[in-house]
Amino acid sequence: MLKSIRAFFDVRNVIEVETPLLSRYSSTDPHLNSLQSSFRGRCYYLNTSPEYAMKRLLAGWQQAIFQIGKAFRDDVLDVTHNMEFTLLEWYRPGFEMSQLMDELTLLIDDLWQTLAADDVATGIRFERLSYQQAFENSTGLNPHQISSEQCYQYANDNDVEIPQGLSENDDVNEWLDWLLTQVVVLDFCRDGFTFLYDYPAAQCSLAKIKMDAQQQAVAKRFELFFGELELANGFCELTDAQQQLLRFQQENEKRQNAGKQKAIIDEHLIAALKHGLPDCSGVAVGLDRLLMVLLDVAHIEQVLSFSGDDF
Repeated sequence: MLKSIRAFFDVRNVIEVETPLLSRYSSTDPHLNSLQSSFRGRCYYLNTSPEYAMKRLLAGWQQAIFQIGKAFRDDVLDVTHNMEFTLLEWYRPGFEMSQLMDELTLLIDDLWQTLAADDVATGIRFERLSYQQAFENSTGLNPHQISSEQCYQYANDNDVEIPQGLSENDDVNEWLDWLLTQVVVLDFCRDGFTFLYDYPAAQCSLAKIKMDAQQQAVAKRFELFFGELELANGFCELTDAQQQLLRFQQENEKRQNAGKQKAIIDEHLIAALKHGLPDCSGVAVGLDRLLMVLLDVAHIEQVLSFSGDDF
């Protein structure tokens, strides 16, 4: 798989790079927890993604780059999660989000034909759904107009399990995340790939916000699923330094409100954005999970040489 990926990018003039695993900065994402280390009394964090460092290179070089490397998250261990995992991440200056989805489709099709298990190597299928289409198909709800109270009522009326601590007074985006995993993705093609794109504006993360065809503000962001398994997360990348700093500060407030430690905002990334990040799109793909799909196996440990307590 690694050999095929490198060949795919080599013929497309996308340059392989390498960035540090350790940083003095951690992710502000309220849903991510970074693993910590220390050196000479200073705290360091293992990266949850190489995104920040890669964007610094992108701002300096202004050309397409990719990286295959390890990432780390302090998360629950289960059949699709491991604390250390392998990410493929790449950035394409000048690409719209749809073009990056096209290229990801080509890459997976190439890997599928080369590596997929014999009984799953034919009939590969890709589908694209907007976040709104997917929600309306599964629940009848418009995610851009729904309230927390309506989400809570939908869950009650349709026997959707409500996790402890989630109430009708919580942020609607917490409800949308929950309904996405518990209802919406269950309707995705079970033996094919689904691109979910144009997320609610409040779930923009590091993506630009633009108006869709219905003049609704949406985050130019996509995720790729195989069945209900999430494989990739991509953005039409935000290039505005002040807006990105504001988002980081807002995420830190959410972390603090959730009783989590505030992250140290990466000042080098903000400086790189001020220097000038080219208009681009980028995506991160979980290669361990992708290999699970290609080999038609059910547990992440089946595609890892070392996992869990084996470190």
